[in-house]
Amino acid sequence: MTSDPAVPSVPSVPGDSPFRSGRSTRDEAPQFVLPLVVRVERAAPPARTDALETAARAVLTLLADERSLGDGAWAQVMRDWQDARIRKVVRRARGAEWRRAGELPGITVTGKAAEVRVFPPVPLDGWPKELAKLQVSGTDLDDPEAPPGAEAGTIVLWMSPDVGMSAGKAMAQAGHGAQLAWWELSDEERTAWREAGFPLAVRTATPEAWRELTASGLPLVRDAGFTEVAPGSCTVVADHPALRGR
Repeated sequence: MTSDPAVPSVPSVPGDSPFRSGRSTRDEAPQFVLPLVVRVERAAPPARTDALETAARAVLTLLADERSLGDGAWAQVMRDWQDARIRKVVRRARGAEWRRAGELPGITVTGKAAEVRVFPPVPLDGWPKELAKLQVSGTDLDDPEAPPGAEAGTIVLWMSPDVGMSAGKAMAQAGHGAQLAWWELSDEERTAWREAGFPLAVRTATPEAWRELTASGLPLVRDAGFTEVAPGSCTVVADHPALRGR
């Protein structure tokens, strides 16, 4: 379960530019990856949409954590990661693997049933051994029932109806979309979202709605295309009520 680095728009929030280092492109920066691990027990795998939404909230929780900000313990590596492409890799774990992953510094976020642990970024070739040996591919997730429509006013991460993705790939893409929305919000809007517990929904847009969304100016994830999808594929639009009309 993996994701190519996203190709996001430049954030507009002061102080959060991905080009703090003075490099002209993200590719010139040292590359880091954000590890996410989803718990997939054989007897009770999570539903796909639950896993996607939990992964998105996990990314947001890490971004907002005090250890990721200012002089926090993770702040420098978070800045280094965001100076480059916002790479994310989703792996799966069960049983003892999950317990060992839980012993590493990170944050576990729980959804309706899904559990996702997010870790501070690591260099591309510097994975902790407990995470490096976890499986990346080979597991997909399904929704036993179609998710309901998103309630009015809900922050929605709209997935493309045209791009097929594994559950892990889609989890990482949902995380990208949530991160782009976070970058675009004001401090006050971020605080309100965080204090509410990062409510959000992940849904697949209809073809007609997708065409409108991709032309709306809302945060849009374009995948680099190294795995699963073609380069430049539009995968997610982050539809936060505060961002409409900007």
